[in-house]
Amino acid sequence: MFWYKSGGKPKAEPFNLADFYFYFPPQGVVLRQSQEPKELWGYVQVRNKAHMFWWLYYANNPTKAFTELPLILWLQGGPGASGCGFGNFEEIGPLDKEMKPRNTTWLQAASVLFVDNPVGTGFSYVDDCNLFAKNLSTVVSDMMVFLGEFFSRRTEFQTIPFYIFSESYGGKMAAGIALELHEAVQKGTIKCNFMGTALGDSWISPLDSVLSWGPYLYSTSLLDDNGLAEVTAVAKEIMDAINKNQYGLATELWGKAEDVIEENTDNVNFYNIMNKEVPEMKSSEQENLHLVGLYQRHVRNMHKESLDELMNGPIRKKLKIIPDCVKWGGQSRDVFENMVEDFMKPVIDIIDQLLAASVNVTVYNGQLDLIVDTMGQEAWIRKLKWPNLDQFSKQRWKALYVSPESTETAAFHKAYENFAFFWILKAGHMVNNILLGVGCTIISKKTEDACTLAIFFLIAAAYHVLSSLC
Repeated sequence: MFWYKSGGKPKAEPFNLADFYFYFPPQGVVLRQSQEPKELWGYVQVRNKAHMFWWLYYANNPTKAFTELPLILWLQGGPGASGCGFGNFEEIGPLDKEMKPRNTTWLQAASVLFVDNPVGTGFSYVDDCNLFAKNLSTVVSDMMVFLGEFFSRRTEFQTIPFYIFSESYGGKMAAGIALELHEAVQKGTIKCNFMGTALGDSWISPLDSVLSWGPYLYSTSLLDDNGLAEVTAVAKEIMDAINKNQYGLATELWGKAEDVIEENTDNVNFYNIMNKEVPEMKSSEQENLHLVGLYQRHVRNMHKESLDELMNGPIRKKLKIIPDCVKWGGQSRDVFENMVEDFMKPVIDIIDQLLAASVNVTVYNGQLDLIVDTMGQEAWIRKLKWPNLDQFSKQRWKALYVSPESTETAAFHKAYENFAFFWILKAGHMVNNILLGVGCTIISKKTEDACTLAIFFLIAAAYHVLSSLC
């Protein structure tokens, strides 16, 4: 059960909407699922010659049918990173990239739908290079075609609570998709029980993120005064470009800013400032082009050779429907480069529209993330025009603990009406990576609030991993 403290003394009552229980087995014990999860996959043609790949895992709970548990759509970042690949086998799916069952998986709490989007990502593909999405509007319209087809064919999911979860650039896409889906449900053009969206370390306001990089790194002793001045200078260049609506230039300067940061921080890891690991890159891609450099840093590192071999080998053979001309990740660089003009555009206004429409919005962020640091997230939240923002801001955040005996804070949480924010401590950009190798399972008395459930799941996993390493 999650606990929070009042007046310094642990209170024996659950926090928020549901009762959560976490069991941590002895190290080395692997919790098997009740049975092999039921899974389906396929393609949907979202536009002529544009094909979107999806992979569905039904919830696999020993005591509940999948119809009693929510459905979660998982959206990866990039753009161009594969949810069916990276999100599935590196983060939250039932098997890891060694094809071994995970100690824990979200399938114990929900059915999970992975989609390779925008088209060209992962196993998704286009037959014409002019059909790659170039803006959020196209990404959203393609997803509406997919969701309409999915729910019309998988009618068993029409009444199940449906949530959109996302990571990084996936959060920007999730915001736009959530708003369009809400309107479609209201109009009756798509039949589903849409309940809300969760935005994990999400690229909602690129400028706010960039402007916070210098202060964040300086406050964590990763920049000196000279380095801070250099990072601040290039951040102002980006701001000037955005103010002039020169978004392509802003993306190019964004890459320059990251180069300046690497030079001044001894190559800090953008996804976890405490991790010095350098992302894998293939030597054939070491070209002196700014877009290639950005692609390598933010998409290629999710297509490591081991995952590439898995997806284009055993997984391709298992799926049996991948066209001979399609290679997993083969068009991902095209996806990234075609979104260059849209990449640095903010979607704060879309969050405002979601909140005004009473759609549940949950934001969660890892303390050690740089690329989308928490300072930047807090900055764009302060820009919301949501009438209840003042009330949200006045709320006292609550520390979350895994057990009443715990003295180490795992996270903080604040919520008001249909908006919530989780500050997840000791986690980086890929918050969900914390789940890997963790021996824990979750049982929930209530699962109406799948966003809260999954966020609490992440917090518990983070706490357990870091405690076991101490």
